[in-house]
Amino acid sequence: MTQSPASRSRDEETEPSPGDVRRVALASLVGTTIEWYDFFIYAGAAGLVFSQLFFTALDASSALLVSFATIGVSFVARPLGGIVAGHLGDRFGRKGMLVATLLLMGVSTVGVGLLPTYESIGVAAPILLVALRLLQGLSAGGEWGGAALMAVEHAPEGRRGFFGTYPQVGVPIGLVLANLVFLVVSTSTTQEQFLAWGWRVPFLLSIVLIAVGFFVRARVSESPVFARLREQRARRTAPLVVVLRDHPRAVLVAIGLFVANNMIGYLLIAFVTSYGTRSLGVSSATMLAVGIVGAVVWGVAIMTSGAWSDRVGRRRVYLVGTVGLLVWSFPFFLLLDTASLPLMLLAVAVLGVGLGLTYGPQAAAYAELFPAPVRYSGASFAYALGAVLGGGFAPLIAQALIGATGTSLSVSVYMVLVCLITLAAVLALREGSAAEREEFVVGARAGD
Repeated sequence: MTQSPASRSRDEETEPSPGDVRRVALASLVGTTIEWYDFFIYAGAAGLVFSQLFFTALDASSALLVSFATIGVSFVARPLGGIVAGHLGDRFGRKGMLVATLLLMGVSTVGVGLLPTYESIGVAAPILLVALRLLQGLSAGGEWGGAALMAVEHAPEGRRGFFGTYPQVGVPIGLVLANLVFLVVSTSTTQEQFLAWGWRVPFLLSIVLIAVGFFVRARVSESPVFARLREQRARRTAPLVVVLRDHPRAVLVAIGLFVANNMIGYLLIAFVTSYGTRSLGVSSATMLAVGIVGAVVWGVAIMTSGAWSDRVGRRRVYLVGTVGLLVWSFPFFLLLDTASLPLMLLAVAVLGVGLGLTYGPQAAAYAELFPAPVRYSGASFAYALGAVLGGGFAPLIAQALIGATGTSLSVSVYMVLVCLITLAAVLALREGSAAEREEFVVGARAGD
């Protein structure tokens, strides 16, 4: 179809410059790093200290289970956060949601750092803890969709997979930062000092990170795809209704693509450290270092897999990663249970490769599954539901399985079953030609 000179002129006006693309990539990376740092320090604290500070009315085993359950509570709020941010992002723009979700996460995280414990205010302490975790869930549910779409929709032709990795790699970087801060604080204080005030330091440091993130995100330009939608008046008044009515298959595929990655990712993020210290007798500093190595490998694999998906397609990369996670499910815990540092490092490093291969192409794959006028709603809703079904209660389930069976291999079985769900979604993922994908992603026609 031939464009008129006026149409070409308008397209050129909305086409991002190389400087815009770099700023958006940086903003996506910085913002998601901060968001997930905030999210992960909670997960780390849940495994290390919350059971001793907020649930002291329970016995040690029950307190740990309840502490892990509060991680999952945030996932209940994530679909709502995805719905609200998706609706506003499709109606009024991606950029505003990036700033709003970042600020909400920051306020919630600092609130946890200032929260009195059970000893000080009784049952109000765990209630407030859960309330703040719910706010974190609302923020996380809306954050990813905006950051991912800003990166992908600004990306040059044929490089959406690579630029879509910038918000993705913020996850392992956030995990590395969270583990590093906990490692520094825990090794710089006595056990009594850490329980008394040291655990609060990572939460309060979020104030500085949020200020940096707000400055970076406030300077980016709006998505060129949304600019075209606004110009053509192609925005939907009820985008989620349109997604669920017209694109149910895309929603189901997108949810399935994420469940194994999120479930296994949360084992690495929130469960492995606690399991190593409590069940294997390894020091918390060693387990935090093991987690950092896994996160670094995960991040490298994300960047590599995103670029690879631009060459061979999203489906093939997902397939390799999902099969890898499935096959590694049993060796992972067998190696971890040795409590040998080299073997534990091998366990998390190979796991990190599988996680990267199933997370790197995600932003581009989700963008290509949904048409532009309802893309934020579709991507955010599917991402949030995939997180609920995958990682939401994974640490709690893993702890309960080991308690019931007495063996970590029961968690390996759990990993395999979830990987089979994702494998079915990967096989159901349809990819058109490069030209068809380009039209699907960039096209902002009212009829899409």
